[in-house]
Amino acid sequence: MRHGMSGRKLNRDKSARKALFVSLANALLKHEQIKTTLPKAKDLRPIAEKLITLGKRGDLHARRQAYAFLRDDKVVAKLFAVLGERYKGRQGGYCRVLKAGFRYGDCAPMAFIELVDRDPAAKGLDSGPTADKSADSDE
Repeated sequence: MRHGMSGRKLNRDKSARKALFVSLANALLKHEQIKTTLPKAKDLRPIAEKLITLGKRGDLHARRQAYAFLRDDKVVAKLFAVLGERYKGRQGGYCRVLKAGFRYGDCAPMAFIELVDRDPAAKGLDSGPTADKSADSDE
């Protein structure tokens, strides 16, 4: 019986599941919209919401907690500089999950998970607030 057990295993062990959600959270915060399977999107939502709440707090301890999970300087910088300021007045509900049909190969239910009030220009960018500087230096 599964009494008192919450969360999905997603056919992975604990370390693989943690690595999966770290990479999904990094991609979501970087691009502000990603397409994944519906169960992964539903499990990613509370993780992303907690990270954005850390970004709203903005203190050093919150920054260290976010870096301990994400392990990416540019994404953490975007989380605190851009996203923390964007959602300062919002009490919660920073992500939405939109169903997107079924995958062709295995008929898995797909979904878009995106940030509410997202910046459409952020999709496909390599990083957050420093993307403009790095793009100009390459030319």
